[in-house]
Amino acid sequence: MNTLLRTLLAIVVAVASLGAMSERLRQEGVTDDEIRIGNLMPYSGSLEIFGAIGKAEAAYFEMLNARGGINGRKVRFISYDDKSDPASALSLTRKLVEEDNVLLMFGSFGTPGNFAVRKYLNERQIPQLFVASGDDHLSDPSLFPWTMGWQPSFREEGRIYANYIQAFYPGKRIVVLWQNDHFGREVIKGMEDGLGPVARMIRVGIAYDLRDEHLDTHVSILKRSGAEILVFAGVPENAAKVIRLAASLDWRPVFIMNQMASSIGTGLKPAGLENAVGVTTAAYLKDANDPAWKDEQSGADWQSFLENYRRAGGHDESAAMFGYAAAETLAQVLRQCGDDLSRENVMKQAAALKDYQGSVLLPGIKISTGPWNFRPIKHMRLVQFDGRTWQPIGDVLETAFASTDN
Repeated sequence: MNTLLRTLLAIVVAVASLGAMSERLRQEGVTDDEIRIGNLMPYSGSLEIFGAIGKAEAAYFEMLNARGGINGRKVRFISYDDKSDPASALSLTRKLVEEDNVLLMFGSFGTPGNFAVRKYLNERQIPQLFVASGDDHLSDPSLFPWTMGWQPSFREEGRIYANYIQAFYPGKRIVVLWQNDHFGREVIKGMEDGLGPVARMIRVGIAYDLRDEHLDTHVSILKRSGAEILVFAGVPENAAKVIRLAASLDWRPVFIMNQMASSIGTGLKPAGLENAVGVTTAAYLKDANDPAWKDEQSGADWQSFLENYRRAGGHDESAAMFGYAAAETLAQVLRQCGDDLSRENVMKQAAALKDYQGSVLLPGIKISTGPWNFRPIKHMRLVQFDGRTWQPIGDVLETAFASTDN
């Protein structure tokens, strides 16, 4: 009898322990059939054009859920409008964590907002994953081990342009036109750092506001400088205006633009494709409007995604690619977690991606991370527009982060 009682007691204790372990592994933000993910986007305000990224991520998870979700669980993507205001970002992040009970924050847009919430999330040990910013300080595990970037470094992108100029156009005079915010400053600062003493060849640098109504005046001033190279850092809409304005002035400089502005659909077509011939950028994602990838984009997943995205009001192809690729990366991390969806394991798996090839990354661009390597995408490649498609220039390029130990 004593033996039977001891056996029954052991079974009860074991079952209770397994239940407690299961509860510990799943923690906040996870049930038997749901994973709650938090996100902030500028769906209104001066940067509302980037809210399309959030719509794309929502469309991806909707498609994923229709196919069964992740390891049997559906993703509940909870995304709020922070209007690109850091104070709103902090209050909404608190709401997502303390009221909506999300497992993690994913893909929130912008450098200032992510800076504003970083301390709060790290103190609470809540993953701040794959932030939509290329600022280097959002990928420093020695200071903020719960914050991880995703896209290439803005500053390293600028260095790539500097190297390209020195290799192909040594001694040529340069002018720069850049968006007057953290992003624009980082790209141009990286280019200046890469040019080193050659930075003296920069004749004129003009910083403009996102909604600047005087781009025509700026382009006219830049043309009169006599420069042969124009470097642009900004959004696709303004890139199109600048390309069109330069053509109207019969000014044909070597035109280098940042990756974010390089969508054929929203950056080049509005400028006139004939005016965009020769434009060069550094890319890591396929372009949804590039005929080179048309056959690949005819697959069921991509078409289902686009249907969801357009139904949600999305129309920006570059945002579609960015949101799809980032959400796809998060889905891979969650699959790797298996049934251990503790926040600790989420960060562990995010730092254990090995040569992951996302479906919309350019060939040769792979994602790898490690305990001290929180910049998932560390490669880009120079491409040049030929009037129809982007043509690669040389090999895939490693940024300075590529040598970071895993």
